Amino acid sequence: MSTSLLLVTLFFLSTTISSSTSPNHFTVKLIHRDSPHSPLYNPQTTATDRLNAAFLRSISRSRRFNHKSQTDLQSGLIGAGGEFFMSITIGTPPTNVRAIADTGSDLTWVQCKPCQQCYKENGPIFDKNKSSTYKNVPCDSRHCNALSTNERGCDESQNVCKYRYSYGDQSFTKGDVATETISVGTASGSPVSFPGTVFGCGYNNGGTFDETGSGIIGLGGGEISLVSQLGSSISKRFSYCLSHKSSTMNGTSVINLGTNSIPSGTSKDSSVLSTPLVDKEPQTYYYLTLEAISVGKTKIPYTGSYGTSSATTKGNIIIDSGTTLTLLDSGFYNGFGAAVEESVTGAKRVSDPQGLLSHCFKSGNAEIGLPEITMHFTGADVKLSPLNAFVKVSEDMVCMSMIPTTEVAIYGNFAQMDFLVGYDLETRRVSFQRMDCSAGLGL
Repeated sequence: MSTSLLLVTLFFLSTTISSSTSPNHFTVKLIHRDSPHSPLYNPQTTATDRLNAAFLRSISRSRRFNHKSQTDLQSGLIGAGGEFFMSITIGTPPTNVRAIADTGSDLTWVQCKPCQQCYKENGPIFDKNKSSTYKNVPCDSRHCNALSTNERGCDESQNVCKYRYSYGDQSFTKGDVATETISVGTASGSPVSFPGTVFGCGYNNGGTFDETGSGIIGLGGGEISLVSQLGSSISKRFSYCLSHKSSTMNGTSVINLGTNSIPSGTSKDSSVLSTPLVDKEPQTYYYLTLEAISVGKTKIPYTGSYGTSSATTKGNIIIDSGTTLTLLDSGFYNGFGAAVEESVTGAKRVSDPQGLLSHCFKSGNAEIGLPEITMHFTGADVKLSPLNAFVKVSEDMVCMSMIPTTEVAIYGNFAQMDFLVGYDLETRRVSFQRMDCSAGLGL
């Protein structure tokens, strides 16, 4: 998923969708990839197996965000990297497709017939020749030019814009850029249709894509993402509420789009915190500024190197619902990790048996005392619960769900669990409000 990016992989439960007037707000349920309701659920794997797989995806994903690797920055998914899945319909008559909803991708793409090469897919593959609303995008159009130069091409003989994405695990997708009617089901069952939506019709796709899904739903910040195209119809606002229980039978996560999707707290409501989005390239990603992290009462400036007096860099961390772990600059992490270790009581520091997590603690029969960790974003001091910052890997062992990286820093979805996280793309702010997301409503 990293090499993919919510990597929300969001799963919209409605599967029968027809034309409808676009509302100003709608809410959709999400299903975690490890939930028994998920088509990817494997009852033979243990909870530890599933955690380790998610951690590996987090580490792999961080490499995709490295600005030095432009071909891997383009978008989407590597392997089976998302955490939630989304169903939409596309075309007229509509074809049901399931894809990863990814805040780290812009162009929405699905597999398309006729295929030159398509990977095996459990569901139906969209056939553009059977849709009355399919229309190719010309090479000189604004939508074609919204793709970077190494993402786009042109069939000059037919004046058809082409796209091409490759990913870090050698997966790839190539096809035509087109417009179609895309419809989304809501939690209430009322369908919403969006005619003329730009998407990629992929007829040459391969690699490690999972046969459960058909492609990517782009929810990033670029011009051709689904969120950007819906624009005023959702008041340029969306939010999600991810439940830590959503990998079990009892929890349901949701995504909200529209006017009422953002927490409505006033300036006097301390439960709603907000921080500015920072405009940086590539515009796909949502950048925040992390100024410091507190471990208990010890506040450590986040300057990329522990103990230095250099100024905080604006836009120094990407918020990503699709990455499980939080990845912090390795120059900062050593001192931060030491502060956490000093604050843990009732346990001794041990190595992660899988070699993935850097700070693990084993208690024997004693109860482990864990410190409160606070993320100090610009204007927003977000206090994390132990579930946000630590993960139980066995009955007597917990590990910190934050690891060092030499790539871009990422604020992952463990840290966001049981917060309503709102994106206001008009005012350019991200908000956080603590709540129980297992109710499945978000708002």
